[in-house]
Order: sequence, then C-alpha cells, then structure tokens
Amino acid sequence: MAIFYILYSKRLDRYYVGHTTEPIEERLRKHLSSKGKWTSRAQDWVIRYTEEHADRSAAYRREREVKGWKSRIRMKRLIGAAR
Repeated sequence: MAIFYILYSKRLDRYYVGHTTEPIEERLRKHLSSKGKWTSRAQDWVIRYTEEHADRSAAYRREREVKGWKSRIRMKRLIGAAR
C-alpha cells in the first residue's frame, strides 16, 4: 500500500504534494525534522488530505496528476470534498 498526501503550512501559505509507503505520521515527522530540504522552511506542516493506493506507482501517478494542475483552487476543492 502507498499513500498520496497533501500537507499545508500556514506560515508559508503553501501546499506540499507527495507520496510515501511509510505510515503517514512517520513521513510527516520526517518533513518536520528535515534539514536543508524544501519542507524545512516551515515547522508547521499539517496533513490536509490523503488517499490510499494499491502500490507506489499508483500513488506517484496521482502525485504527478495533482502537481500538474498548478492550481490552488483545484487543490482546495479536492481537500474540501474530502471533508
């Protein structure tokens, strides 16, 4: 199983889109403790959205699809629809 996820930082007012095969809580912990990585710019990342996929390649395809939108509005609609 793999997870597609969207994180949000209020400080940066930015979304981060990714995928993982780790438990999502562990992946978030790594984002919060990273040094020199893009997500280390803020320490207030929260999980806003997740989807489970059968395998890593499916989660990666979904990540690429959402990143290809290049639209905050569309991403907010996706997050809002899940609530």
